[in-house]
Amino acid sequence: MKEIDARGLACPAPVLQTKAAVEAVNPDLIKVIVDNEASKQNVCRFLKSQNFDTDVQKDGMDFYVIGKREAGISSKDSTEERVKADTKKIMVMLATDRMGYGDDELGLKLMISYIKTLKEMGSELWRLVFVNNGVKLTIEGSEVLPVLKAYEKEGLHILVCGTCLTHFDLLDQKQVGETTNMLDIVTAMQLADKVISI
Repeated sequence: MKEIDARGLACPAPVLQTKAAVEAVNPDLIKVIVDNEASKQNVCRFLKSQNFDTDVQKDGMDFYVIGKREAGISSKDSTEERVKADTKKIMVMLATDRMGYGDDELGLKLMISYIKTLKEMGSELWRLVFVNNGVKLTIEGSEVLPVLKAYEKEGLHILVCGTCLTHFDLLDQKQVGETTNMLDIVTAMQLADKVISI
């Protein structure tokens, strides 16, 4: 079994260490020790993307993420995301819960309108990514939460920065999207045909 002790490491270091180990050793069994919820979720999601079945055990403040896969099964092709190459892929990254500067109330109204109007992109809207103050749009009480949940139900992939949620102490209040890390965000940027940042 390959074991990685990633306690005390900030995002995305636990996922990067896990990725490096999977690429170098290609283990059938791996254990990754982390000490926060966001890292646990990120490592689990990465391992699942690499054909591992995951199990999580908690010991005090630590999480033991154990990934297993059948012998001889390899990682998924990293180009899997390019299957729909004929459709343009637009990633929208929201780093704030307000649009523009000047009047916060107006900025919030504009952001709500913007998010509701994103559906006009149709199938080209490929990823919606929330970072920094933007993660506040994904939590309990957000005025756009019903819209975001509808987008997700229709198949839009929504990523929410785990480091940002942890910074604002909002991890438990997130209601939509996948808790993610910088590796996932950078990878999404590479795969997107266009990135729009707000």
